[in-house]
Amino acid sequence: MTPQDDLPPLEVLPRDISAYAKGNTGIPYVHRFESGRPGPHVLVNALTHGNEICGMVAATHLLDTGVRPQLGTLTISFAHVEAYNAFDAKAPHENRQLVHNLNRVWSDEWLDGPEDSPELRRARELRPVVAAADHILDIHSTSQPVDPFWVYPAFARNAEVALTIGRPSIHLVMPKGLGSGTPLIQHGRHGDEAGTAGAALVVECGQHFLQSAADLATQVALDFVAHFGLIERDPADRPAPVPQRRFELLQTRMIKTPEFRFVRPLVGFETFAEGELIATDGNEEVRAPCDECTVLMPARLPIVGREGVYLARPIPT
Repeated sequence: MTPQDDLPPLEVLPRDISAYAKGNTGIPYVHRFESGRPGPHVLVNALTHGNEICGMVAATHLLDTGVRPQLGTLTISFAHVEAYNAFDAKAPHENRQLVHNLNRVWSDEWLDGPEDSPELRRARELRPVVAAADHILDIHSTSQPVDPFWVYPAFARNAEVALTIGRPSIHLVMPKGLGSGTPLIQHGRHGDEAGTAGAALVVECGQHFLQSAADLATQVALDFVAHFGLIERDPADRPAPVPQRRFELLQTRMIKTPEFRFVRPLVGFETFAEGELIATDGNEEVRAPCDECTVLMPARLPIVGREGVYLARPIPT
């Protein structure tokens, strides 16, 4: 399959965001607003991946509508603008990253290491921004049109925030991290269950280019900032309570060969019985490690070295 074989609907496209480049922190595309009153420091981060446009929509909404904290500090950042600016409507999935996955390099090993790439340069630039935040919302989207979901380490502080906000209503909980690198939400103290760190969550808002993903990203960004008291939200803007569904990440299966194939087309949230074949990767078989094994984020294309699929199981309520 080539990138042109499965072009998705492009309801939301990138816009010129160069007006936001200067920021006010000395770091390009980073904007910080201090209330002058005690309170938490909340970071809303967009564009960790260049084609995840919903985060841009949410971040520009916060800036364009003059959202300012009534207490504490609010930081709004656009992470990978270089990849964002490489968008091509004929191949809209291709500018996710340029070299490295910016959401897997947030360990000291990578950030202090000898390698160089656009992603590593930007991560090193953003390192003090991420480290300074008490609470982090990292806005993402998915290649497939699946129901939106939270992703977070299995710390009580993260679950409390996601459950209280209530949208999206699906949660992917990571007891041992992703298993394929260190994401932004686990950088430094945010990767430690103990200590003084606040909540740090990813929200996957739906398919990259759908208006519904952009709308949800904006709503969740406002919900997140309001949850910590930085702004007030009209009670009418709160979602109606719905049952929450939680899944535990069991395995992250990486693609080892160009022959990686699923046994059937998968979008996400399909289930498999224990031992059932999910995919093959050359001579290796990927089988369900448990009953009700739930597939999340199945790869569109077999790119060696990238994640092929996340395998999870429902957490009983």
